[in-house]
Amino acid sequence: MGTVSPFPLARSAPSQIGFERIELTRILDLYGRMVAAGHWRDYAIELGRDAAVFAAFRRAAERPEFRIEKRPALRNKQGMWALVGEAGQIVKRGAELGPVLAPVERRLMKIVED
Repeated sequence: MGTVSPFPLARSAPSQIGFERIELTRILDLYGRMVAAGHWRDYAIELGRDAAVFAAFRRAAERPEFRIEKRPALRNKQGMWALVGEAGQIVKRGAELGPVLAPVERRLMKIVED
């Protein structure tokens, strides 16, 4: 007969951090509105061991204008969501995605009003 291996009881850390469907829907909705306004043209998603990053570009050959980062390790400290600007400065950080995306949404309102 074959050997039986025990079911692991200890929960190990995930090998890759990702976005949940609701989070990705919210981010892609904002991205689509910025594309419709003519402000963004490309995006990239990076799923790593420590963070999941959504980067939005004005043009594909540049640095991303904004990066939306999800770092679950910072959940109990500064909040797991961060909005990072083009130069690498943290624009907004928080525990919820909505308030972190607010500066970009305000910018979209200004673009539409002009």
